[in-house]
Order: sequence, then C-alpha cells, then structure tokens
Amino acid sequence: MEASKPKVGIFGLTGCAGDQLQILNCEDELVRLAQRLDIVDWVMARSDNNHLCRLDLAFVEGVVATERDLQSLKEIRARTKTLVALGTCAVWGGLPAMKNDIPRDVLEREVYGPGVSFLDSVEALPPTDFVHFDLQLPGCPIERREFLAAVNALLAGTEPELPKVPVCWECKAKENVCRVVYAQEVCCGAMTRAGCGARCPSHGVACAGCRGPIEEPNYDANITMFAGRGISWVEIARKMSHFSAPVWMTQGLEQEMRHEPKR
Repeated sequence: MEASKPKVGIFGLTGCAGDQLQILNCEDELVRLAQRLDIVDWVMARSDNNHLCRLDLAFVEGVVATERDLQSLKEIRARTKTLVALGTCAVWGGLPAMKNDIPRDVLEREVYGPGVSFLDSVEALPPTDFVHFDLQLPGCPIERREFLAAVNALLAGTEPELPKVPVCWECKAKENVCRVVYAQEVCCGAMTRAGCGARCPSHGVACAGCRGPIEEPNYDANITMFAGRGISWVEIARKMSHFSAPVWMTQGLEQEMRHEPKR
C-alpha cells in the first residue's frame, strides 16, 4: 500500500502575494514537487480547498495587519505540524510595517477618508511575533531555489541550511565593484542576509536590505565606514528599516547604532 503524501497548505495574510506567485513560477519543479505532496489548501491556486484538515506542512506569507489575520494565523498554527514563514513580510514585517509609527486611525483616514467603520486594522507586525514558526525563509520575494531546497530538506526530515553570511560575501564572490566605496549612498549588503546572489549590486543598484539583517551585524564597522563618506547612522537605520522595521525597534537595533563606534 502506497504511503499517503504529506498534506500541505499555502496561505497569505495581508500582503502582495508575491511569495505565493514565486511558488507558482517554479513551474516544472512545482509539478515534480506536487508528485510528492498533497496540496489541499491553497486559495490562490485552486478552487476546492479543505480549510479544516490537519496539515503536515504549511507556508504563511504576509503580515498580521487585521484581527482577521491574527485569527487565521492561530487557526493555521493549530492545525499544522511544521509551519514555515514565507518571505520578508512574514519574517521581519516587510514594507507594510514601515509606517507603524503613524497611528492607525490617521492611516485609515488618509487612505479611506473620514467615517470608516468596516476596518479591523491593527499595527502591522510579522506573524513570527505571534506564533511559533519552525522555519523562516526571508526574501522580497523569496528565492525559488531556496524554497525548493527547503521543501526537499523538510520532506527528507532534515534541517534546511540557510546562508548566514551577508550579501557582501556573494557580491565579492561575483567580483562586483563595491558601491559603498565608489558611491555616496547606503548599501545594506554588509548587514543583510545573503541568498539572493547579490542580484541588485550585480545590476548596479545598492542593496536595500530586503532579506533582513544577518544574525550578528557589525554596526560599529558600518557606522565608521559610512561616516567616512558623510553618511550618518540615521540614514543607515532608515535604509535598513525599510524591510525590517519591527525587528529594528523591538530588539533595539536602531538604539544600538546610536552609540559611537568602539575605539
């Protein structure tokens, strides 16, 4: 008797659905992967979904920006054995969390006008702030290669290996000319987790930090390096917080950058 396939769900909270689209873009690889998985709940890709069954593996993208998001997230966690945060929004907060310093009522009024009563919005935060995730795959959007490798590892019962080096490492490996040295702008490559193949710097664009911070950024060295080019820690913090604002605030990373570099 053939063993049953692992049941899988793919879900989106508030966000652009770009990470789910990346999975669909896997095309041939996704077809082969579907031979090993039973995708039973994926609203973006199928019309007949089972919203109640137990799941062996589930992926969640987007942020918690409404009460409904939070309720959905808790329900997904309760029915799932292995839960994966998919994309920078789910891991770090992403772009939706950039404006948490502005009161929600002000944002609602500016976007929808006065007298709005149908919204249940809350401060935009990553799902990882609310429930336990067994794995976190950053990226805006995720890298297809990294996603497929992670799924294969999980199916094999092993821990996926994610890069711990910064984007600068990949940039140097490609022998790119360093934009930090030759341009008066903030390149986040030294503080951002690798895995993208230094795509932006390879096309002449400074790293924007879309994959979130590495585990141990060397803030002192970065502050000193950019200060020599007339760039303050405020500009560095502002650039890094574009995609990971909540972690910069909750873990005190911005406050850490306020200190003078160690001599």
